[in-house]
Amino acid sequence: MKTEVILKRPFMGSEIKQKSKTGFFSATDLVKIGNIKRKQIGLNSFNFSAYLKTKATKEFIEELQKENENVIILGRGRNAQTWVHPLLFIDIALNLNPKFKVEVYKWLYDELLKYRNNSGESYKKMVGALYEKTGKIDFHKKISKLALHIKKECNVDDWNTAPENKLKLRDKIHENIYLLTNVLNSPKEAIRLGILNAKNEI
Repeated sequence: MKTEVILKRPFMGSEIKQKSKTGFFSATDLVKIGNIKRKQIGLNSFNFSAYLKTKATKEFIEELQKENENVIILGRGRNAQTWVHPLLFIDIALNLNPKFKVEVYKWLYDELLKYRNNSGESYKKMVGALYEKTGKIDFHKKISKLALHIKKECNVDDWNTAPENKLKLRDKIHENIYLLTNVLNSPKEAIRLGILNAKNEI
């Protein structure tokens, strides 16, 4: 999936943004949530700028950069976001508050991004198969209508905030429609069965 999407990931009663293409997380969001939690337990605010200047952090970033061209994109200005590599994100979280450790690991190891990107690839395959069967006439309108229908069948309002199970269902629907379109004469029936079978499986 080539298009960068900014995901809004629920985390500890709030949200943290993540870029779908690079996997980078918003350190700005994390520090904001972390400081709210620190205040609740009587700790001073976490100083992100001071954290970046420590010897341990600099050495860690240097190691990450050996395998990754960029590991941090510093935001400039009042409302700008600072984006960080997932491993740097974990390190920040653990420095913010050790109690974050379990929450962060569970959150990062889910398969949300995998299913989101899989859905992008399966969508292309589905569209290609339907195009071969239905032709160019009003094709974009038909696909737009189908995309809305799939969204409704998955009971989703916004794909950017959809949970893993909904993205997995969308991916399965795309894959089923693609396969059935190649073996059935009726695209309409391929869509109907594709959705029905996916919902029954998942």
